[in-house]
Amino acid sequence: MSESLVVCDVAEDLVEKLRKFRFRKETNNAAIIMKIDKDKRLVVLDEELEVCKMKSMNFFNLRKTFIVYSYKYQHDDGRVSYPLCFIFSSPVGCKPEQQMMYAGSKNKLVQTAELTKVFEIRNTEDLTEEWLREKLGFFH
Repeated sequence: MSESLVVCDVAEDLVEKLRKFRFRKETNNAAIIMKIDKDKRLVVLDEELEVCKMKSMNFFNLRKTFIVYSYKYQHDDGRVSYPLCFIFSSPVGCKPEQQMMYAGSKNKLVQTAELTKVFEIRNTEDLTEEWLREKLGFFH
């Protein structure tokens, strides 16, 4: 079984983009959406969103997708933080080969980008601000 698990490397330009994204100074919500280039066996940039809300994320085809989302998180005590969230979308109905490729590459991407807030979603309709706040509540 492990022989069929494909782990893709992360494209060098994407590694640099993720590093810069981590230290961005802007205070708006933003996202980097990534996908796998099956031919090159690389995780590559699909799209960058500078100002986005969670509800607008549902408009994207989130099948087989990695998202790094910088979210303005308002704590109950009034503090504001900007956690970098990794969201892995693996919807029901994906081809098994693609699910294996994305699942196998997820940990490599998380390690490369040094992400700690890692969430998986199966139903893209669940991807809401309430869902994210609930997940982030575990860390605070």
